[in-house]
Amino acid sequence: MYRKLITNDIKKSRLISITITVFILLASLLTSLAAMLSVSLFTAVDGMMEHAKTPHFLQMHSGKIDTQQLSNFAKTQGNVEDLQITPFLNIEGAEIVIEKTPLADSIQDNGLSVQSERFDFLLGLNGNIIYPAEGEIYVPLYYMKSGQANLDDSVVIHGVSFTVAGFLRDSQMNASMISSKRFLVNATDFERLREFGKLESLIEFRLTDPSSVSSFEAAYLSAGLPANGPPAITYSLFKMANAIDDGIMIAVLILISVLVIVVNFLCIRFTLLAKIEEDYREIGMLKAIGLTPRRIKQLYLAKYSALAGVACAAGFVCSIPAKEPFLTNIRLYMGEPGDAHLGIVLGMLGAMLIFFVVILYVESILRRFKRISAAEAIRFGAPQEKSKAARAFGLSVSRTRSPNIFLGYKDVMLRKRLYITMLLVLVISSFMMIVPQNIYNTISQRSFMTYMGVGECDMRIDIQQTDNIIAKAEEIASFMAQDSDIEEYTVLTSYLFDMPTEDSSVGKLKVELGDHSVFPIAYSAGIAPQSSAEIAVSKFVAEDLGKSLDDIIVLIVDGQEKPFTICGIYSDITNGGKTAKAVFDIGDGSVLWSILPVKLQSGVNADEKAAQYKGHFPDVKAANIDAYINQTFGGITQAVQKVSYAAIAAAATLTMLVTLLFMKMLLTKDRYSIAVLKTLGFKTSEIRLQYLSRAFAVLIAGILIGTILANTLGELVGAGLIAAFGASTFQFVVNPMFAYLFSPIFMAVCVGLATRLSVSGISTLKISEYIKE
Repeated sequence: MYRKLITNDIKKSRLISITITVFILLASLLTSLAAMLSVSLFTAVDGMMEHAKTPHFLQMHSGKIDTQQLSNFAKTQGNVEDLQITPFLNIEGAEIVIEKTPLADSIQDNGLSVQSERFDFLLGLNGNIIYPAEGEIYVPLYYMKSGQANLDDSVVIHGVSFTVAGFLRDSQMNASMISSKRFLVNATDFERLREFGKLESLIEFRLTDPSSVSSFEAAYLSAGLPANGPPAITYSLFKMANAIDDGIMIAVLILISVLVIVVNFLCIRFTLLAKIEEDYREIGMLKAIGLTPRRIKQLYLAKYSALAGVACAAGFVCSIPAKEPFLTNIRLYMGEPGDAHLGIVLGMLGAMLIFFVVILYVESILRRFKRISAAEAIRFGAPQEKSKAARAFGLSVSRTRSPNIFLGYKDVMLRKRLYITMLLVLVISSFMMIVPQNIYNTISQRSFMTYMGVGECDMRIDIQQTDNIIAKAEEIASFMAQDSDIEEYTVLTSYLFDMPTEDSSVGKLKVELGDHSVFPIAYSAGIAPQSSAEIAVSKFVAEDLGKSLDDIIVLIVDGQEKPFTICGIYSDITNGGKTAKAVFDIGDGSVLWSILPVKLQSGVNADEKAAQYKGHFPDVKAANIDAYINQTFGGITQAVQKVSYAAIAAAATLTMLVTLLFMKMLLTKDRYSIAVLKTLGFKTSEIRLQYLSRAFAVLIAGILIGTILANTLGELVGAGLIAAFGASTFQFVVNPMFAYLFSPIFMAVCVGLATRLSVSGISTLKISEYIKE
């Protein structure tokens, strides 16, 4: 019996049945897709890092190394599984020429490596450990993705020619955010070029218990082992760096999916209410012949269970091929995701969850059958609404010239409850359209760097891996003082200090000294250091030490212990995120590097100025800050931009579809009222104008609320996503043209078109059919 009733009902209301099925299918597809993509990303990252045997602890070091000292230390640590020292030959970007194009403008620290012996393997695109022959070179994926290198291209390094034999996956340096990149060459070629580069060593450890890497790092630093380089990087930071590009994209996609799912359930409500309105007289007849509300509800539940079952199954099946475009980048950088069965199982569970939620949701809506009067349903064919007369809102006191616009607005005011669902959909659509764009606009702006521990400037000069860094910084600063194109600059020098801890061990802390007021950064708490007794620390340092504002940190400065009060906490993505900033003077210390941020005079070309300083000082790095940001965050911003465009398309589609459905439901509900208006002499065009004014009244409220929420609640949502960067606080950079002009106009066009299409049937409505005695 149920099968015949379901089949007949679907044939009778094909449009509504198809619409409900599509909505449930979308909800199932997005839920399954989010589950499978999340599993794919993290299993792919884990698989690549396990295959490459990524070190659990890495310390870069410039200078001589006592290998026996390191070996003795490893033996005293029961947690060490293996130790390896890998050479990294740093080569100036201008000396690496790919197809006659040098990497002079690259902000990356490019270098040559040979394949590791025991772990930290460099992998080919097929996942195998690669061993280049003489004259061959394997190039980082970063340069293939940016279009700077292709297979069989010629690469010349200091006059030595190579052929690009392939591209490599580097579990340490894959991500664009990591500022170093390794080129893989044969050991013979490496020795030929050794004299032309600056040799660094990657001191790498594999641990039997990776979870205890923090205590191992403390022991390493306390032992005074080689650490003339950036702070140590651990396995968890490598994992985060590998996942961040696609992780941010998937996170924004999940945000959009959640919003779409919410809208889909609201749409199911629309269509179901429209169906109940359409069947109102039949429901009354069923009650009149003795069927209980429970039995009538079972008839509808049988239909929607069948539709939901088919839609959820189809959504899950569709999610399998739909995930492929999103996996392209993951497969390129990490290889095939592992444990595909787990992703499929979780995707299936997601589709089943949607099925049960839909059934519960439909069941809650169908409870209104208890309130339907059989006599009223048979007589009127639609529910009769009761509303209080709005005496203070009469046509006589209205300032609106058009009575039809006034009547449309008045209907919204009198039946607020009816329009709330459409209002919610428009609020969500506006929110969905604006928030991803705000996230993209924020991370693509130059000012975003201030939330990452770097002051906003026009040009940046880095001095490292050179003799006498202090003297070189002073030389460049003196040159800048005579440069009329430079408006402002400062010298910030990083030192490595011993830091006694509460457990009597001695840690290390990288502290950047200089005037931090010239190019200020954003602080999540507190302010920049003002006196020599204050220090600002990064979020990761504060968390590791369990410190907060006004707590004390002790450093060994010029051989003496000196206490500093924490005055500020900030986010940082540089050097593993463990840094500090202070303004005290120092007589002597372990210098790591210096940077000179520069603000140029108005109209000065930053690229040309950077090239000028590269020519004057060939042993330093000078870069236009826009190029620096693009090369560091380019992959992420492009991914978020694509997702934001998808959000605009989804919001526009949902806005049009929901408006169509809502207006259809409204016309079904208002058949009697429309017939009365026609009897009173209202033209079809005038009645259409009333419905257009209703739609735009709700639209205006939806856009206002959605825009406010996008810039308040949306900022909190965006903060949760961008926290993956390491940014603990930030403010949206809103594009006013998009948020306040394009978005409202675009939504108005969608609502206008959908309303015009949905009310086109008014002209065919027959007065005699809907006016009853």
